[in-house]
Amino acid sequence: MSPPPIARLRALRSVELLTPSFTEAADFYQEVWGLQTVESERGTAAWLRGTGAEHHALQLTRADRTGLGRISFAVGTPAEVDEAARRLLARGITPVAGPGPLDQVGGGYGLRFTDPEHRLIEISAEVHAVAPRGSDGAVPVGVTHAVLNTADIDASVAFYRDVLGLRVSDWSEHQMAFLRCNADHHCIAFNQAEWASLNHVAYEMSSVDHFMRGLGRLRHHGIDPQWGPGRHGPGNNTFSYFTDPSGLVCEYTSEVAQIVEDAWIARVWRRVPELSDLWGTAGPPSKEIRCHMAGSPDPGPLSRQDNPEVQA
Repeated sequence: MSPPPIARLRALRSVELLTPSFTEAADFYQEVWGLQTVESERGTAAWLRGTGAEHHALQLTRADRTGLGRISFAVGTPAEVDEAARRLLARGITPVAGPGPLDQVGGGYGLRFTDPEHRLIEISAEVHAVAPRGSDGAVPVGVTHAVLNTADIDASVAFYRDVLGLRVSDWSEHQMAFLRCNADHHCIAFNQAEWASLNHVAYEMSSVDHFMRGLGRLRHHGIDPQWGPGRHGPGNNTFSYFTDPSGLVCEYTSEVAQIVEDAWIARVWRRVPELSDLWGTAGPPSKEIRCHMAGSPDPGPLSRQDNPEVQA
């Protein structure tokens, strides 16, 4: 009998991005993208929030190259973190930090470990609260999903399903898999690729109106979508993709499908234009955006010995 997942993950909390273009990226995500800086540190790191309740949705860290820092998930209590550590050890997986208080902006109690392709995963509870932020503006609520390129989609799905307890919502042929931790159709998706890297990070807009007004604000800054706007078949969410100053892909999205656990049946979607974009407005993704989504091989943040921010 297989051991149980390590924890019940409640939500995707935040994503850390590593970038050599730190100042330009920080300016973009605050001044153009619509996030709000919670704290910053000597031109080396910044923590930015949306309108949601999370302390931060995005951490930017100066590094020698672009890449994914860590992916943070929320659990309910410190006791769940401790139990997760015990279950990881029982699987032969040793945490790289914790369980214990997290010495980081936003605090919390958590642990970190790596997946088979060296991504750094954090689970945490009791992260610092932030004051309510008005939600009328056409700015993101927070991070809603990350799409990860993988050299072995079956192994990646198995790890995130069996160890982290994510559930498969849908497949896009055998090219993409969409996994959820709550009612949202997906918080993580995997894309079969030549190497492990970040494909893109998606930010939730609270309505289609907010989504379109956000696109309008970007246009006022002279930034046009590189793919979109449209509406995906798997997940039913609206989409519009851009690249940040680091060359990493960011997405505005809204209206992701809500899953009723006992009623949902996963499907395999064909990869055809009319299902990739139900609206038929976006056209095919350009060669440029495909290149940015592919990224370059990412050995994981713990391989970067010159980056103390991700060594903790």
